[in-house]
Order: sequence, then structure tokens, then C-alpha cells
Amino acid sequence: MKISTRGRYAVRVMLDLALHDTGEYIKVKDIAKRQSISEKYLEQIISILNKAGYVHSVRGAQGGYRLANKPETYTVGMILRLTEGSLSPVSCLDNDPVQCERYSICETVMIWQRLLDAINSVIDNVTIQDLVDKHNESNASDDYVI
Repeated sequence: MKISTRGRYAVRVMLDLALHDTGEYIKVKDIAKRQSISEKYLEQIISILNKAGYVHSVRGAQGGYRLANKPETYTVGMILRLTEGSLSPVSCLDNDPVQCERYSICETVMIWQRLLDAINSVIDNVTIQDLVDKHNESNASDDYVI
């Protein structure tokens, strides 16, 4: 399983909005520049985040985007499922109830289920706030005085 650029960039955008939250709306061009993402592609991604209610937008000269809620309310899993759809490593685990005729006799399905459970365990337990904290921790080690 591979996460697309859309999924990866969506996580980066949410993190960027959290890191640069001053209470003001942040312009797409500023996010695009910091994240090295084309403005057009970023607009597509942020549109998805906006429609889902993850970000708020304001049009106009003072417009831009900001997180709709606190960074700790967004998990990486939420963002990836929004942008990627299913994160299942096999299609037979995509549907509930399972549509695969071999599901009940499949010897390998438990491997795929365990893999999906492991993926979900990681991405559902990392929030945007965790990433903010990691960023701040990494940058704090560069700030030393002799």
C-alpha cells in the first residue's frame, strides 16, 4: 500500500496550518511556498479539507484558511481516509459485509486483517498536535546558548 501525494500533502497542509496559527487566515500561496507544493494542486487538496469541515476559509484580500478545530482533534487516519479512501491492503476487506466469496475459507485473510489493524493503530493514534509537538521538539534542540 502506498499513500498518494494527495494524502501526504493533506497531512502536511494540516500541520502547516497548525504550526502557523496566529488566529489569522493563511493564504494558499504562503502554504504552497513553505511546503513546496504547486498552488493549483494545493487548492485541490484544501478544497477537500474545506468540504469535510477540517478547515475554514474566507475569501478576499484578507482571506485564506485555518484549522476548523484544535490540532489534537485531527488524526492522521482521519486525513488519510478523507483523501485516500480505503486504506485496506486488499479489496476483500473494503466492504462491510465482505463481498468476497472466498472470505470464509481464505487462509490469508487474517494476514491482511492484521496488517490493516496495524496501519489503523498507527495512523489513528497520531494527531496533528503530536506532529506539532515533534516539530517543536526537533527545532528546540537547535536552539542552544553557550
